[in-house]
Amino acid sequence: MSQYDRMIIRERKWMLYLLAIFLLGAAFTPYVRLFLGLLLGSAVSFYNLFLLQKKTQELANAVADKQRAKGIGMISRFAAAIIAVMIALKFEAYFQLVAVLIGLMTSYPVIIIEFFINNKKDRVRKRGEM
Repeated sequence: MSQYDRMIIRERKWMLYLLAIFLLGAAFTPYVRLFLGLLLGSAVSFYNLFLLQKKTQELANAVADKQRAKGIGMISRFAAAIIAVMIALKFEAYFQLVAVLIGLMTSYPVIIIEFFINNKKDRVRKRGEM
C-alpha cells in the first residue's frame, strides 16, 4: 500500500470520527440544530473529500500513463455544497445554516492536520535513518 493510500484511509477515518461526534452531539445535547447542521455540512464535506481523492488518483494515473488528464471535479463538489445549503435553508427548523457552512469546511482542517502529522513522522523517520 502506498503512502498516498494510507493518507486517504487516515483522512477518511478522521472524517468518520467527526461525523460520529456530531451525531452523538445531536443525540445527547440540547444543541440539536447546531450538531445537525455540522453533521449535514460534514457529510457533504466527506463526500467532497472522497470525490477529490478519487479525482486526484485518476489525475495521477493519467499523468503516469502519459494520457490526457481530466479535471478534478470542481463543479460537482460545488453543486454538493450548494445542495447542502439549500437543504439547510429549506429545513431551517432542523439545521443551523452557519453550522452547515462550518461543516462544509471540516475536510480541509483534516487534510491540513494530516499533512502536518505525516510530515513530522517523515522527519522523525529520516533522522532515524541517518
